[in-house]
Amino acid sequence: MLKQLQIHRKILYDLVVHYLEPLSSGYGRLAYLAALRDPITGKYAHEKLAAVYGEERVSEALAKCHEEMFERLLELPLAQQEEDLRNYVSSLPAGQEWNDAQCIDTTRTWVPPESPDYLRELFCSNTAALCELLRSKLPNH
Repeated sequence: MLKQLQIHRKILYDLVVHYLEPLSSGYGRLAYLAALRDPITGKYAHEKLAAVYGEERVSEALAKCHEEMFERLLELPLAQQEEDLRNYVSSLPAGQEWNDAQCIDTTRTWVPPESPDYLRELFCSNTAALCELLRSKLPNH
């Protein structure tokens, strides 16, 4: 059991230091983690981490990290969530379209599958409002 916890800790350390910390926003980190999940199998995959730690352990650690990032983002005051989402959208590559419908549809895919319904609803409600605010503040996106 102790060895499993140590491996889990190493996976999270590598994930945070090498892949999450370089991202400039919580929404960016959440989007990154959500993109590691296969929508058909529900498993998370990260080729480089899996080569070191094994696919199953990495999938479990990524799922837990995704849930934690999601919850941490929801704990922020709405004004901070707005600023964070604005930073994320501003960091997107030039030419990448970002409109209201895409904002709402995309951010819904960022919800971890194991999240309780009330957190899912809160997140979707918050992001719908934030997407509307962004539309008015970022006319070129």
